[in-house]
Amino acid sequence: MKTKQLSGATILLSFVILLASGGCKNEKQAEGTDKLLYDMAKETTGFTWYKKSDALLNTTSGSGHSFPFLRTRYNQIAAAKLNDNGQIIAGSTFPEGSVIVKEFHDDSRKLARYAILYKASDNSDADSKGWVWGYINADGTVAQESGKKGSGCNECHNQSGNIDYMLMNKYFP
Repeated sequence: MKTKQLSGATILLSFVILLASGGCKNEKQAEGTDKLLYDMAKETTGFTWYKKSDALLNTTSGSGHSFPFLRTRYNQIAAAKLNDNGQIIAGSTFPEGSVIVKEFHDDSRKLARYAILYKASDNSDADSKGWVWGYINADGTVAQESGKKGSGCNECHNQSGNIDYMLMNKYFP
């Protein structure tokens, strides 16, 4: 009888340790293309914020993202497609090398996840428009692999009013 109680306690203790160590997470650390995108997302030097403001915006009801706050920035190449007010020029197509990073923040306004679009047609993870999609948590774990080519994102980003998949002008005019 004591042996069964001890083994039950051992199993329970092992389960608690597994939970505490994060062993039940399905997400893995970024590597390959996902690591490249994560590194791009962490870099903020030389980026231009949408509407030239780094203020957090409330996520709109049209968003498929579960985070309450966001802000979006563009590398120098992508920023060439922004007008003087920092909005995307209607009808634009972003050139190769464009990087667009959407930062998602939780209720405490802490950075929780990055959504990254990188225009690199020659990348094996690029979709038919040349975009490589990344959805990576702030801690570097992958929420959706780039190899899925934005399959969980395309339907929303392809809706009317998008500009080369971007919806900032539609939801934040």
